[in-house]
Amino acid sequence: MPHHHSRSVHASAVSLNRAFRLGIALNVAFVVVEFAAGVWYGSMGLLADAGHNLSDVVGLLLALVAFRLAQVPPRPRYTYGYKKSTVLISLANSLLLLVAVGVIVAESIARLRHPAPVGGAAVAWTAGVGVAINGFTAWLFLKDKEHDLNVKGAYLHMAADALVSVGVVVSGLLIRWTGWLPLDPIVGLLVAGVIVASVWSLLRDSLRLALDGVPAGIDPVRIGERIAAQEGVEAVHHLHVWALSTTENALTAHVVVSDLSCLETVKGRIKALLRSEGIAHATLEFESPGCLCDSRGE
Repeated sequence: MPHHHSRSVHASAVSLNRAFRLGIALNVAFVVVEFAAGVWYGSMGLLADAGHNLSDVVGLLLALVAFRLAQVPPRPRYTYGYKKSTVLISLANSLLLLVAVGVIVAESIARLRHPAPVGGAAVAWTAGVGVAINGFTAWLFLKDKEHDLNVKGAYLHMAADALVSVGVVVSGLLIRWTGWLPLDPIVGLLVAGVIVASVWSLLRDSLRLALDGVPAGIDPVRIGERIAAQEGVEAVHHLHVWALSTTENALTAHVVVSDLSCLETVKGRIKALLRSEGIAHATLEFESPGCLCDSRGE
C-alpha cells in the first residue's frame, strides 16, 4: 500500500534499480537451467516451477519498467507524469500470474492421468538451487516491500517461489525413495495453489487502485474526523482519497473553516496531519460557514 516516507529517495531508487537488475539476471539464468533439467528428466514439478519463475522474470521486468516510469517528470499532457502506470503494471503482473496458474494446473492434471518417469535426485538438486536464488532475490526486496505495491509483489513472488522450490526438493527426494510418480504432478498443483494464495491480495489491491478506490491502510472516515477535529475547522465534506501510483496517495476535500483569516495556519496543520496518514499530495478547498457548495453529488 502506498505511503510517504522521509528517507532518501535517491538512495532508495539506486538500491531498487540494482535489486531489480540483479534479481532479473539471476532468475533468467535459473529459468534456463531449470527448464532444461525439467525437459531432460521429464519432471512436471520442475517444468511448472520454471514456468512460474519465467512469469516472475516478466513480472520483475514489468516492475522495473513501472519503477522507471514513476520517475518521469510531469508533462503538459500528463500532469502527474506516468505514475499511474505503476498501478496498471501491478494489475498486469497479477493477471500474468493467474495465466501461469492455468497452464500449470492443466499440465499437472495431464500428468496425473498419464504418469511419466522422473529423476528424483536431479529434481531435488535443481530445485535446491532455486531455493537459494529465490530466497536471495526476495531478500533484495525485503526492506522496500512496504513502500511500493510492485516491490511488494516482487517480494511475495520470490518468497513464494522459494517455498515452492522447497516443496519440489521434498517431492524429488520422496520420488527417489518411494518411486511414487504421481507425487510430481501433485507438487505442480501445490505450486499453483501457492501462486494463487500469494497473488490474490496483490490482484485485489491493484484492481482497487486501478479503479481509483481507497488504498489499503487508508480510512477516509477516520481522516475526515481527524480533519474536522482540528482547531478552526467546522466541517469536512466531498473527501476523496485515491492512489497516484503504487507509492503515492492523493486527497481532495472541502473544508469549512470558522475564520478565513486563519486559513494558512489551518491548512498547514491539515497538511501535516495528512502526511502522517500517508497522504503527501492534498488539494483542499476552503469554505466559510453557510457557504453554499456548488459541487453537489460528489
